[in-house]
Amino acid sequence: MHFSKQDILNTSRIKRLNLINSITGIKPANLIGTVSKDGHTNLAIFSSVIHLGSNPALIGFMTRPDKKVRRDTLNNILETNYYTINHVHQNFIEQSHKTSGKYKKEVSEFDMCNLTEDYLFDFPAPFLKESKIKMGLKLENIIDITDNQTKLILGLIEHIYIDDVALEDNGDINLQIINDVGIGGLNNYYKLEKIAHYPYFKI
Repeated sequence: MHFSKQDILNTSRIKRLNLINSITGIKPANLIGTVSKDGHTNLAIFSSVIHLGSNPALIGFMTRPDKKVRRDTLNNILETNYYTINHVHQNFIEQSHKTSGKYKKEVSEFDMCNLTEDYLFDFPAPFLKESKIKMGLKLENIIDITDNQTKLILGLIEHIYIDDVALEDNGDINLQIINDVGIGGLNNYYKLEKIAHYPYFKI
């Protein structure tokens, strides 16, 4: 099957959404926790979290256009400068997926999706109690992608929490042992399986 640029443009909206969101392969499943300046908590699923560097420890994620649709995650980060990123595991996939619903601003996805706020390390944003890997971040920068009105949010890691069973002596994290989840496309969830480990390759 071949799709030219024109074929992609001519494809129906839903099929095009699924195709282009799936074409990059498996992406990490994460829940981003925030709180507004008025104290309303928010939890939203994202598949766009990326590593940007380890020194300083920078993590990025993409937000969708916010001109016509209210984006509580982005708005809360702009108000407070703080947020959390929490891994999704197999035992709460459906609850995590339901955070994508369009709830009212004053309604917490934690409550609606039967998930638990957790405040750790005196950090101002809520972590997800059910998650075995979580990060607390402070907003560093926002890069506007003018081509499609999205934004790349850059955050500096201030706290990391990892379940002891997942952390290996060399700093690697075993994602299989904690039943981490990946996302393909918009609505498809995959379990992760570690199949190999190779030493650093040097010529």
